[in-house]
Amino acid sequence: MELEHQAHGIDFGTGFGQRLDWLDESVGAMRAVLDGESVTSEPAAATRSTTCATPRCRSRRTLPIMIGGSGEKKTLRTVAKYADMWNAMGPLEKMAHKIEVLRGHCDAVGRDIAEIEFTLGVKLTIRDSEAEADRVWKAAMEHNRTPMARRRGRRHVLERHAPSRSPTGCGRTSSLGFRTVISEQPAPYDVETFERFIGEVVPLVG
Repeated sequence: MELEHQAHGIDFGTGFGQRLDWLDESVGAMRAVLDGESVTSEPAAATRSTTCATPRCRSRRTLPIMIGGSGEKKTLRTVAKYADMWNAMGPLEKMAHKIEVLRGHCDAVGRDIAEIEFTLGVKLTIRDSEAEADRVWKAAMEHNRTPMARRRGRRHVLERHAPSRSPTGCGRTSSLGFRTVISEQPAPYDVETFERFIGEVVPLVG
């Protein structure tokens, strides 16, 4: 977000491509430092700086790195190189395709895709009817003063449906290797959705 970069005096870069290159470099350095190595960087000012972490982690991968995103050219390549956990969001067909892209990047860098834990990002609102779920979701958006443009742009990724249809989606996604669900919930927190997902959906999925 450009406004945040300006506020903190951090270069926003020339575009997504450059920022994703910076992400790749940064995560590579973080992985090395967390694994007990020293990393030397050469910023644009041509001043060399060396970073290390003390005390060191007890063992390699003690602190896992999660990377969220599914850009096929750069983000998934960075996931293949450095991530212990991958977080992505989308329908089943899209996730199946992204896994195959990630598998290709893993093969290219010589890494077993099984080393990466898949986590699925969702936006759940569970009620007995889709109309009621939609009403609850819209009320939450109003409470958070979410701009209308953003609501229209993101509504297609929301999962607003009755629990009777939730297990099918969760079960099919689980078959792709997603064992952890991370649900983004706006305030005030929807306790009914939490309780019904844990109490009704999870037992059906197993």
